[in-house]
Amino acid sequence: MKLYYTPYTCSFAAHIVARELGLPLELRRVRLGPDARVLGDDRDYRELSPLGYVPLLQLDDGRTLREGVAILRYLGDQDPAAGLSAPLGSLERAEQDQWLTYISSELHKTFSPWLFHPEYGESCVRVAGERLQPRLALVDRHLDGREFLGDRFGIADAYLYTVAGWTKLLKIDLAPYPHLAAYLTRLDQRPSVREALRAEREDAQP
Repeated sequence: MKLYYTPYTCSFAAHIVARELGLPLELRRVRLGPDARVLGDDRDYRELSPLGYVPLLQLDDGRTLREGVAILRYLGDQDPAAGLSAPLGSLERAEQDQWLTYISSELHKTFSPWLFHPEYGESCVRVAGERLQPRLALVDRHLDGREFLGDRFGIADAYLYTVAGWTKLLKIDLAPYPHLAAYLTRLDQRPSVREALRAEREDAQP
């Protein structure tokens, strides 16, 4: 499989999950923007992803999957015994989907004006900052006394770690969210996270 990714974006979550499961994965780095390109072969990335965003997963037979949550679910389901993707039909799976949806709609999109859409202007950034506070607080309360979002590390944790990790890039003080801060520190040391980060750094070398 090929993972089309850009460093410091939500594509990192899919990379973490693939590393957790030991799935063979070829990294294809994308330069985002109006002229989105696949680095290395200078291909127009919009031929694969019409809107030009990451992640995109290309399967061995050439078919592609867009949208980060769909990719996370597909990867997690490749090895049900590993438990990263909760069992089909279980309440645990519904709760996992609940977190995936929350991270996607309430956290990921709230961060977007800061990181990916400066053209929205300062007022939009200010509103996003105000909206983010209660949303991070909800996650922080849930993590009180918990190691992960669920009973074990799962695909939603890979997504939360990636998105909440943008607080570091934006220098957002996590002192009001101590349980979330501790969670991010724990996952910083997870082998899959360290391996994925190292692989993306090496991939960036000329």
